[in-house]
Amino acid sequence: MASNNAVPNKEAVGHVGLAHRHRRQSIPLVLTDTASSADPSEVEALTTPSLVSSNGLTALVPLERRTVHQRVYDALRRLLIEGQLDAGEVLRIQTVATKLATSTMPVRDALARLVSERALEALPNRSVRVPEATRERLDDVARARSLVEGEAIRLAAPRLSVDDIDLLRAMTKAYDKVATTGGDHGYRASYNHAFHFGIYRACGSAVLLPIIESLWLQCGPFIRASADLYDGSSELRATHFHWEILEALERADADAAVEALRRDIGRAFDLLRTRWPTQLPAGQGAGA
Repeated sequence: MASNNAVPNKEAVGHVGLAHRHRRQSIPLVLTDTASSADPSEVEALTTPSLVSSNGLTALVPLERRTVHQRVYDALRRLLIEGQLDAGEVLRIQTVATKLATSTMPVRDALARLVSERALEALPNRSVRVPEATRERLDDVARARSLVEGEAIRLAAPRLSVDDIDLLRAMTKAYDKVATTGGDHGYRASYNHAFHFGIYRACGSAVLLPIIESLWLQCGPFIRASADLYDGSSELRATHFHWEILEALERADADAAVEALRRDIGRAFDLLRTRWPTQLPAGQGAGA
């Protein structure tokens, strides 16, 4: 591994550009009721991914009985956003209901919502599937993510506090540890999602966040495929551009943060374009 990809320590990165910022309550990096903390020793407790040792439907666990409809939707939505499901994978109502130890009605409702959000496609046999991956869809999602998420990080840059960035740094160190020790895709995807949305939630826009969430729902299959191709195939560590983003945010350099983010997004999609050419022909599904 090239030496210039080493994780920068706190002294090397410093707090350049942050001295003028006021401390405020840190933005939570995960959807939890736990209070945020900038203490790195608490980061793993705050950010432990819920999908830890399995992929796809095997990552689903039985739900508590309260608010079942919403919890079923949230569980499936998380699988999609974190790339836990493959392009073209079929989801059958009864199978999902059995995995979640619930009835078929909340599963049917959740799948219908996800179809309406274009995260899933309805099939004639009452099943649904993850959309097939095509070159056009890949290019479209990549372009949209760069534009929308670039604006979100530009807005978030002056709003992030010292505590927020400390927590993002500790999160990235934890992600590094998982990536270098061969942690499974569920862990890595959860850390990646938490890092990005820990920044985007600071943008102050109630309009941008739902758009970004929709884009992540649609690009889940690409995240999964790129992660499978990335393993052991790149000289850059998985968090390389996350560290660049953090350095830019510490300098309060919004332009540099946007550029690092676009390189981070672009790397995953470029990997698919260059190393998955036969499975991703223009205008055809990945399984064609």
